[in-house]
Amino acid sequence: MSNKSCSFRICPWWLGYFLVSPLRKLLDNPEKILSPHVRAGMTALDVGPGMGYFTLPLAKIVGPSGRVIAVDLQEKMLSGLQRRAKRAGLSERIECRLASEKSLNLADLAGRVNFALACYVVHEVPDPERLLSEIARALAPGGRLLIVEPPSHISRADFEKYLALAQKNGLSTVSSSPLGRKLSALLEKPTG
Repeated sequence: MSNKSCSFRICPWWLGYFLVSPLRKLLDNPEKILSPHVRAGMTALDVGPGMGYFTLPLAKIVGPSGRVIAVDLQEKMLSGLQRRAKRAGLSERIECRLASEKSLNLADLAGRVNFALACYVVHEVPDPERLLSEIARALAPGGRLLIVEPPSHISRADFEKYLALAQKNGLSTVSSSPLGRKLSALLEKPTG
């Protein structure tokens, strides 16, 4: 990877409070980003959710019959997410899981996730291939993964490398178009 992506760097937990600011909706409107991909009753996976900026809207969209699994490496991020989910009345739909440096701990979800979101997270992990492999295994046939990365953190060439890693793990690109100025791609696990 280029120097622009450097070695991995994890967002500090205290920044999580800034990342859930209502002002962020001006740049990243969760409902607008997620609505085309998520429906009621789905099982959704939010990888690196921080304090739940996308997790809570995901939980609203999947509804009472759906489920959201939020997986983060930082316990303090998950604690903040759980507090916010409880205040919003959504904690019954959200399961928080602590990842380790070696695993997202998703083995029990193999083939059961309908939609996964990796927003601003792939560049933060030391092994993007392992991350994408675990997400791919968790996806159900026809399940989709939305990857979003900030161009201020990675180059277009590095983003294309992430897409190649996802394809190596069995996902095919449905579309690759920027969300605003962000790098983004929608990938799908084949049904056959």
